[in-house]
Amino acid sequence: MDERQRLDILGQWGVGVERPHDRAARRILEADLVDSPLRGRPLRRRLRNFRPPIDGYVASLGGPRPYMRRLRAIELETEDHLARLEEGWHELAQECAGDRDGFAEQWRHAAGRWDFGAVNELIERHNRFYPIEARLPMDVRTRDFALVGGQRYRLEPLDAEWILERFPAELELAAV
Repeated sequence: MDERQRLDILGQWGVGVERPHDRAARRILEADLVDSPLRGRPLRRRLRNFRPPIDGYVASLGGPRPYMRRLRAIELETEDHLARLEEGWHELAQECAGDRDGFAEQWRHAAGRWDFGAVNELIERHNRFYPIEARLPMDVRTRDFALVGGQRYRLEPLDAEWILERFPAELELAAV
């Protein structure tokens, strides 16, 4: 801190009466400034334009935020669907051994009537509430919320097409 700045701060409210305690504090400060390597040099600025880390949220609020719990539930539900679909895919392949067209027809039919109600409800709630709960900033160019990790925050609902992308209606692949 330079002399002028120190005087501005000390004389901010007008000249006051210096008490013995103030005099002792001033002497200590002056003695510290004599040996200070930072004397006469500007101090590094501590910027405060940051968002608190996620662990701070978790610790201060007593647990994961609602969107975190919802994303975890979506992940668990999706893993459960994947495991059951893979099992059913292989079972159907064993039942239809050698009948490629029959397998394709039955698998497309099974995929079309697969129930994703619970997980799609969670996905719909995620898409609706995530930007507010996660305090996503707006991107003024796109007039949409900012990207999260370089990707859009929206999740696509699961459907028959999602199943057939992961488990195609091809007997040769399912029979492995």
